[in-house]
Amino acid sequence: MESMVMSSSTNQVGGSKSKKVCGHFKMPVHYPRYTKNDYETMPEWKIDCLLKQYGLPIIGDVHQKRKFAMGAFLWPSSK
Repeated sequence: MESMVMSSSTNQVGGSKSKKVCGHFKMPVHYPRYTKNDYETMPEWKIDCLLKQYGLPIIGDVHQKRKFAMGAFLWPSSK
């Protein structure tokens, strides 16, 4: 998994510079290739791992997580 850290410099007293981390973004290399049936039968722990990998919220019960994952990752042609 690739990660990118963006930083900016800020001037402080005396003209010295310090680095301030603005954010941390992780983008998985591959888009998930699961079908609707895969999401419907996927165990909750696997859905949690998938959502976490993409930095998406892991909230709600298993049915809400399934619905969210299908909405986020399935294209209309694959639904």
